[in-house]
Amino acid sequence: MHRFSVRNNVMRNIATLALSALLLAGCGDSGETTSSPQGGQDNAEAPLEGKVRLDGSSTVFPISEAVAEEFNAVAPRVRVTVGVSGTGGGFKKFIAGETHINDASRSIKSSEIERAATAGVDYIELPVAFDGLSVVINPDNDWVDQLTVAELKKIWEPESTVEKWSDVREGWPEETIRLYGPGTDSGTFDYFTKAINGEEQASRPDFTASEDDNVLVQGIAGDRYSLGYFGFAYYLENRDKIKVAAIDGGDGPVIPTEETINNGTYAPLSRPIFIYVNPTALDDPAVAEFVDFYLKQAGTLSSEVGYIPLPDKTYELALARVATRETGTAYSGDTPVSTLIED
Repeated sequence: MHRFSVRNNVMRNIATLALSALLLAGCGDSGETTSSPQGGQDNAEAPLEGKVRLDGSSTVFPISEAVAEEFNAVAPRVRVTVGVSGTGGGFKKFIAGETHINDASRSIKSSEIERAATAGVDYIELPVAFDGLSVVINPDNDWVDQLTVAELKKIWEPESTVEKWSDVREGWPEETIRLYGPGTDSGTFDYFTKAINGEEQASRPDFTASEDDNVLVQGIAGDRYSLGYFGFAYYLENRDKIKVAAIDGGDGPVIPTEETINNGTYAPLSRPIFIYVNPTALDDPAVAEFVDFYLKQAGTLSSEVGYIPLPDKTYELALARVATRETGTAYSGDTPVSTLIED
């Protein structure tokens, strides 16, 4: 698969400064997939054994699942389980000590930082890829080609009066609009509501919610008058069943693509996604080897499953952060990631 080189564009430059420099600053149930043991390793050393437990974001799940499968090929006696409880649900398990790693489609919240401190749980924050939240519609929808951020807000805000498509724009059908989106434990829900409505968790409640993006795909694919949103990879995987709407963030309509997510023109719905690692868990060689493998393969595997790799330098600095076990977040809790990657 093609690896993206470091390019002189807004997202890469700022993301490298914001993510990579801040990484350096530290230096001075739900669905589940399992990577199961298949036999011993053929080397002179004792084969690596143990368990690695991940949970969290359905958006990050495809990357973590791909890493787990590839890791199983080189460490077949290590059992890796990857759950999908949503970013918030995953942090609850992580803070409770039930998992070694949390997949997160947003940065850790201030409230989660406080709960982790109270529980005596530390974390290393590691960005692994770029994503672009995709606003999707049924393929038989022949009236929407683009939506403005203002229209998305009108649809999704807590006190929305939108009931029919015609309430969004004059001339659109007098048909009930049916909405689909991630559950409230999802980091995608948090990011979308912050970017569109100005406040995390601020959303109208009358939509079909699920932490499983495949459920959302099925709903939208089966309903001509539907509208929903989820991560870019799930759109790519299902583009024969759904179609994407261009989003006008103020500079004209833009559809999410590898290029527009990478260069920051798909705004305000482009974002980095993360894994959070418990540093104490790195005392277990199986966990330590898995995290090392994850960061070395994240660029290639994120591209293969539909996400956008970070600059190579960011992965190198993430590896250095793990090696020195420098803990904490590169962000100030509730600070929106968008402020670090927008032009």
